Amino acid sequence: HLTTSLLGVAVLTSFGSSMLYGFNLAVVNSPAEDIKNFYNETWFLRYGHPMTPSTLTVLYSFTVSIFAIGGLVGSLLVGMLVSRFGRKGTLVNSTVLVFLAGVLMGFSKVINSLEMVIIGRFITGIHSGIALSVVPMYLGEIAPKNLRGFLGLVPSIFICLGVFIAQFLGLHEILGKEEHWPLFLSLVVIPTFIQLLLLPWFPESPRYLLIEKRNIHATISALKWYRQKCNIQAEVEEMQEEQRSLSSMETISVYELLRSHPVRWQVVSVIVINVGMQLSGIDAVSRRRGRGGERERVLISGIDAVSRRRGRGGRGSPNLRNRCGEEGEGREGVLISGIAPSFYPLCFFQSVVPWMRYVSVVCVVGIIAGFCIGPAGVPFLMTAELFKQSHRPAAYIVGGSLNWLSNFTVGFVFPFLQMSAGAFCYLVFGGISIIVAIYVYFVIPETKNKTFMEISQMFVFRDRCRFAKISSNDVKMKKYNGYGALENSSLEFD
Repeated sequence: HLTTSLLGVAVLTSFGSSMLYGFNLAVVNSPAEDIKNFYNETWFLRYGHPMTPSTLTVLYSFTVSIFAIGGLVGSLLVGMLVSRFGRKGTLVNSTVLVFLAGVLMGFSKVINSLEMVIIGRFITGIHSGIALSVVPMYLGEIAPKNLRGFLGLVPSIFICLGVFIAQFLGLHEILGKEEHWPLFLSLVVIPTFIQLLLLPWFPESPRYLLIEKRNIHATISALKWYRQKCNIQAEVEEMQEEQRSLSSMETISVYELLRSHPVRWQVVSVIVINVGMQLSGIDAVSRRRGRGGERERVLISGIDAVSRRRGRGGRGSPNLRNRCGEEGEGREGVLISGIAPSFYPLCFFQSVVPWMRYVSVVCVVGIIAGFCIGPAGVPFLMTAELFKQSHRPAAYIVGGSLNWLSNFTVGFVFPFLQMSAGAFCYLVFGGISIIVAIYVYFVIPETKNKTFMEISQMFVFRDRCRFAKISSNDVKMKKYNGYGALENSSLEFD
């Protein structure tokens, strides 16, 4: 059951960490001209002449893009941090980065230092790179298997909420005036401060406590806190089975993960879904602006109209009614982008049918909303589900790094692609979405309501059978001397 402690920690970590990612993505849009004016004024005070327009553009673009570079650095640090401080401990300790960045950006105008803005953006990027991996990891490990989807969806909702808050507060009537932009950029310290006050009172991840710290008493206490009146015996036995399977294995490095043959399909899957999420074109759709600041022709091919597919075994298409954590339909159906063919003609008719642009404006709202409800959060959740405890930190490093690199690549390449192909540039992202959807459909098994051990075994069977059709329902756990064992573990393969 969903307990108040589970819901509380999901909301708290998403509010204090994940939401900052969405906020920092959009916070520099509204005060862009004010920040450029500040850069120009500071340059003039130092050197006695204003910046050239090209230098100013490069400097501001660097201020925006350095956030992604910081995110890449943060994602590379995840494995070391979660192994040393734990999941909750990493989130608590990383709040120092937000306070430091808030001070730098908040006082940059007083000190007339444009470097403080850039460094502050870089530090917030590091924090977001850490949070984007650690929050789903933490929530995935503390959640029961039937609620992992719901708790995994909470961070993506707060990311969208962060974007909305940044756009709303950036209005001229609120914090959009020229003198308010340093305060606007430093508002990130408020949710982080609330998280710092409350999160230490919540327990660490039970899986981390048992499998890595081998503290059974702390594990039981944490499970009782999160499960309250539920029976935790079966869950403890499942974690003990995973602990026994990893008894002779330490937490592996990224290099060892990439060379590990038993998890090759999990690694490939994490690479595909993380790269595919960014290369689906959602960043290009959300960032593109037309003349006068208005979005023009932003929906071309419905590339990111997400989460409509008929599942296997008679499952229906996911919708908002049963999307409580993707538990109604499963991760696989939610992840696959709904490549709506009816949207493709828009790219041909927008230039000749005047009212088609208004249809596009309506559709882009649906695209972004659908993306946030669907695959925006699933790659991070699925990364936690596809790997055992010893492989999980390294897997998040791989997935997070590729996610940030793809984000940076889209931001860098898209303007040139747009200049060369015009509105048809979105068809490139449509092709990538089709490839990712095909891969997910045929390779990744459904992970809904499966334990981590069951999911691992499904990939083992897939690898050993050379893609033989094995239903995920055939993989079940049974009790065997107090530990979990697979009912079909006696199957023989050639």
